[in-house]
Amino acid sequence: MSNNKLEFNTSRQFCSWLNEHKLSLSFSTYQAGKLFFVGMKDQVNLSVFERTFARCMGIGRDQQSDTLWVANLFQLWRFENALKADQNYQGYDRVYVPQVGYTTGDVDAHDVAVDDEGVVFVNTLFSCLARPSQTHSFEPIWQPPHISKLAAEDRCHLNGLAVKDGKAAYVTCVSETDVNEGWREHRQSGGVVIDVQSNEVVAGGFSMPHSPRWYRDKLWVLNSGEGEFGYIDMKTGQFEPVAFCPGYLRGLSFYGDFAVVGLSKPRENKTFEGLALQQKLEGKKVQPRCALQVINLNTGDVVHELRIEGIVEELYDVCVLPQIKQPMAIGFANEEIRRVLSLP
Repeated sequence: MSNNKLEFNTSRQFCSWLNEHKLSLSFSTYQAGKLFFVGMKDQVNLSVFERTFARCMGIGRDQQSDTLWVANLFQLWRFENALKADQNYQGYDRVYVPQVGYTTGDVDAHDVAVDDEGVVFVNTLFSCLARPSQTHSFEPIWQPPHISKLAAEDRCHLNGLAVKDGKAAYVTCVSETDVNEGWREHRQSGGVVIDVQSNEVVAGGFSMPHSPRWYRDKLWVLNSGEGEFGYIDMKTGQFEPVAFCPGYLRGLSFYGDFAVVGLSKPRENKTFEGLALQQKLEGKKVQPRCALQVINLNTGDVVHELRIEGIVEELYDVCVLPQIKQPMAIGFANEEIRRVLSLP
């Protein structure tokens, strides 16, 4: 970590974009253990709200309700909005309360999503998709065809999940290996996207892919090790880059004609060594940054940015919150959680 300060800098029109579309954003950072909410206090001033949740990872939003699901170090939490439609709390129009928690153990949960049957999460340690259980750590519901055994070995670094038509549809893996942490040898080009329903690999050759999402009849994915945002041509299986972003990409959400992508500074360790991203950054004469970038899907241009400087250097997930101006959440670190009460 560079220092203990935290600074947010927006591009000129970022706040106007939030105001114009009446939306806010949530993003997570496992490195700093924080869940952030970014909205607008008024027409001019940005609102940044954070709560501490150890190793905060995937954020899943139920589009039929205000419910958010958030994975952290050893739990999966369901957040519910405590406010009625016409209420606000100290200016906030959403107050997310951790209402139900499932103890999963430290299974390195990554993406979280909501399908027709409820919440589903990527259990990276056990190389499977899982649901929370009332009686056990988790309920495994699917594993990639190359995985021969349910074992706590992170064999292929299964990390991303896309839902399509109410069903878990596509996942990303860093490799197709079937041994303990075998994926580390295939970071440059071993990444695949797998169809959950057919068990077929729909595209390969990725460098540490993340955050597959189905949106407007396209399967979008982040080719993280090369800093590329793009989609997969489902007829040819080819990845079509749409934009280069100067960072290690994780976290993807959409609104209208825009994608919001999370950028991280690559860690100085073996996981990030030797990736094409480094050469690309050097070639473009830019430093990696930690940021949220807004990409116009029609042009591929990065049109807005929220730059994050200081203690936060790595993001994991990002979630667009439509029709919400200024959200906040209740955490466990102060007395507030004792006093915020909601009635049916």
